[in-house]
Order: sequence, then C-alpha cells, then structure tokens
Amino acid sequence: MLFIPLDSQSSIPLYTQIYQYLREEILNGSLTVQQKLPSQRELSSLLSVSRTTIDLAYGQLTDEGYLLALPKKGYFVNEISALSRLSSAPASLKEAEEPLFQPSYTYDFSPFSVDLAHFPYTVWQQLTRRALKRGRDLFLLGDAMGDPPLRKAVASYLHQSRSVKCSPDQIVIGAGIDYLLQLLIHILGNNRSIAMENPSYIRAFHILQGLGCSISPIPLDRDGMNITQLSRSLCNTAYVTPSHQYPMGVIMPINRRLELLSWASAKNGRYIIEDDHDSEFRYKGKPIPSLQGIDSKGKVIYLGTFSRAIAPAIRAGYMVLPEALLELYHKKCGCYASTVSRIDQAILTSFLNEGYFERHLNRMRKLYKEKQDAMTCSLEKASLPLTIQGENAGMHLVVEIKNGQNEKQLIASAAQKGIRIYGLSEHFIQKPKSCPATLLLGYANLSLEEIRDGLALLFG
Repeated sequence: MLFIPLDSQSSIPLYTQIYQYLREEILNGSLTVQQKLPSQRELSSLLSVSRTTIDLAYGQLTDEGYLLALPKKGYFVNEISALSRLSSAPASLKEAEEPLFQPSYTYDFSPFSVDLAHFPYTVWQQLTRRALKRGRDLFLLGDAMGDPPLRKAVASYLHQSRSVKCSPDQIVIGAGIDYLLQLLIHILGNNRSIAMENPSYIRAFHILQGLGCSISPIPLDRDGMNITQLSRSLCNTAYVTPSHQYPMGVIMPINRRLELLSWASAKNGRYIIEDDHDSEFRYKGKPIPSLQGIDSKGKVIYLGTFSRAIAPAIRAGYMVLPEALLELYHKKCGCYASTVSRIDQAILTSFLNEGYFERHLNRMRKLYKEKQDAMTCSLEKASLPLTIQGENAGMHLVVEIKNGQNEKQLIASAAQKGIRIYGLSEHFIQKPKSCPATLLLGYANLSLEEIRDGLALLFG
C-alpha cells in the first residue's frame, strides 16, 4: 500500500505534494520500472483527498514522463534511466550540469505579461514625491479595509467604467487577488463548495483548493459556464470571469448572466465570485458591464486588480462585498491590518482622481489593439491550418493548431527555436479525454516587430 505524507496546512497544494513525493520515489528507485500505482479512486480514498487532486498529480507525472498511462489498465512507472543516473550523480555534478537544462528564449509569448515599456514612470515619480511630502501620517497604520480616499476613488471608477453599484464602505483593498481570495474564504468559511470554469484561472483554483474548499470543474459552452451542469452540482459558490473568460475569451451574454443570478438566488447562502481580471481591455464595441451591476439580490462578490492595467508590482486589488457580508467581514476580519502600503494607496488615489489612470488605459488599449492586429495578421499568413478566438478583448489570443502535432510537441519545437509558448491544457482543472492542440499566445510584453518576427520563426 502506498502511503504519502500530506500537510493540509502547507501553502503547497496537495496535488503538488503528491507529485513531488511520487517523483522522488521514482527517482530514488523506491518505485520501480513497470510498477503499477494505485488507481485514482484507490489513492483518493487512501489519502482522503478529491479525485481531481490525484488526477492533477498523476497527469503532471505522466506529462513529464515519470508515469505511463495505459487505457483500462492504469498508471505504471515509466523507464527513465537517464533521469535515474542524473539523480544519483554527485551534487557537484548536478549543479554543474543544471544550466544545460535551462532554455533561453528570444521571444516569450506569455499571456500573463504586461507592457512596461509604456508605464508612466514620470507621472508615478511625481505622485510618489508628493505623497512623501504629506508627512508622517502615511507611515502609520491606516484603515483595515484600505484608506477611505482610495476606496472612494475605486468606487467612483468602478461605477463609471464597470457599472458596479457599491459604496466605499463595501470595498476592501488588499495586496492582489491572491490575498483577497484568502480573506473572502475566511469570511465565508472553508467548507465552501465552489464551481469553477473548466478551463479556468488555474492560480485561483490552487489558492481555493489550498484553503480547503471543495472544487467542482464545470465545462464551458459558447456562452460561458454551463448552467445545467452547475445546477446538477452541489456547489454553493460559483467562480466566474464573465466579461472575458480566462483563458478562452468567452463573453457571457445577458441571458446567461441572468440564469447565473437566478441560480444564486434559488437558495440561501449561494454566492457568485466575479473575477473581472482584465475588463479594461476590450477592442470591439462598448465595455461589457459587470455582473455585479445587474445583481439586485446581493449575490455577487466582485474582485478586481490594478496589476494588469498598470503593472504587476502594483499589488493593489479590490473586493466589493455585498452588504449582507459586511457584518461577517468586520466580525471575522476586523483584526487584520491592510496589506497595501499607505504610500502606494496615496499614489494610486491621485493616479485615479487626477485622470492619469484613464489616460493610461486609453493609451494602452490602442497599443494592445495594434499588437493584437499584428499578431492576427501574422497568424493568418501562417503556412499551417489554425483557428483564432478571443480577439475581442484581453491580452492574448487562443490559437488552435491543426497540423497533426500535439500541444507538447508544439511547445518543444518552439523552444528549440528560442520561442516560449504556452498551452491551454495547463489551465484545465479536469482535463478532457481529448483536447486539440491549443496555444495561448500573449502579445503585451512584445513589440510589433518582435510579434511579427517571432511568429514568422515559429510558423514559417
């Protein structure tokens, strides 16, 4: 019987702990070649974790070649003699050889990057100097929910740009979505059963699962999260990205939004977490109003961040709580101090109130649209069959490649050319039985010339 020690209190996700343990057991020979591992159901029962957790661990080990998955037979330890020799080599040898396994990339089509070349450095420096002249008060602890001037500025911005209905008292400022999700689950309780889009924002999945939540992956259709599948689940919370689904780029239409709100209103205690991650960047038609803006029953918890719109280091996100949850917030989280520097809050307040943010967004929308057009044009000239979606918003395109290669082969082939590309498969909570080779090609951090040259090299 296979015993794997797990630490439920660790910040490392359970599936990663299982993956790391099995990988080490294979490398040190404790698990031998062709040895059969317990089935997903058996290991799930033995470790008292979900089958999704086992599926993720086994899937990662299979993708990396440590396990061999045989249909209707199970998972077996694969023959990896070269890796075994490497793991048994002296430490000094491994350290000397390690750089050989670190590829360097000329072009990185990351869907997570932003364009920092056009960050308004001069304005930010001016606002920083002004904030520091205010004196000592900014070096004292402020309001736990965030300084009132910033919350007022955020409430005004959200109302004007996203049709969010809230008062500043409903807004909590925190150091990014990661922290705000932890705060939210502390408010709601870690016994939440959360439905997530599949594929999804996988970082949020790891955070929520690590906090003890039960996660149910719900497939997408052309309108977003499948409500029929959601209704069949036992979930009391739905995590969605309705204005621009990540990673597929689906925009949830009004009928589906109303169905989702109807599901939330059908039972007490149900909530919708709306992650409005990159709603600022829409290139066709008018901006899509938030789901929270049409919620009349107080069922939507709205999340957003300035990390994508300004810069990743601006660790300032915001959470809009329904009024019914405010008392719980103050009861359970009133002892927490704000995680965002008051100096940064003061800078951001001025950036919003004095129109710099709006001007920055207008500039970046135009620039990102030019980059997206350059990428689309280059892809359409490619000498292999492909389809493109997600072109109406966001900072990446979803490209399905139809040349017979699988996703893993495409990524490896690109790496040999000094190009880093990203596959869709890593964003599935539960991988489908078959998935066409699909790439997420980001363009934000590349120049127009780099986009054209990189794609010409990749598909030429």
